[in-house]
Amino acid sequence: QVQLIESGGGLVQAGGSLRLSCAASGRYAMGWFRQAPGKEREFVARISRSGISTYYADSVKGRFTISADIAKNTVYLQMNSLKPEDTAVYYCAATNIVSSPNARDYAYWGQGTQVTVSS
Repeated sequence: QVQLIESGGGLVQAGGSLRLSCAASGRYAMGWFRQAPGKEREFVARISRSGISTYYADSVKGRFTISADIAKNTVYLQMNSLKPEDTAVYYCAATNIVSSPNARDYAYWGQGTQVTVSS
């Protein structure tokens, strides 16, 4: 059974930084998504199974960085210059196929971690 364990969420002031971690029980292509209250889940970033290829949503490009420690089967999301509109529950997701910006392509999901950015 695939397990994804997230950590690193919290409360931060606008302009601050947080790093999310997602420890997987195996090696997968991974993605980060987020869902704010009353909104649909949206794509944030993805990384290939090799950890080489990455892709970002326009809303976070230049501020967020996705990376992977292959040896630890762990994916990170470094979030800098945070804005109040980044407030959401952040989910990591895993897929056995090519990483994708589409949530429906991911079979496995973490429990979510809350990120709150105050103004």
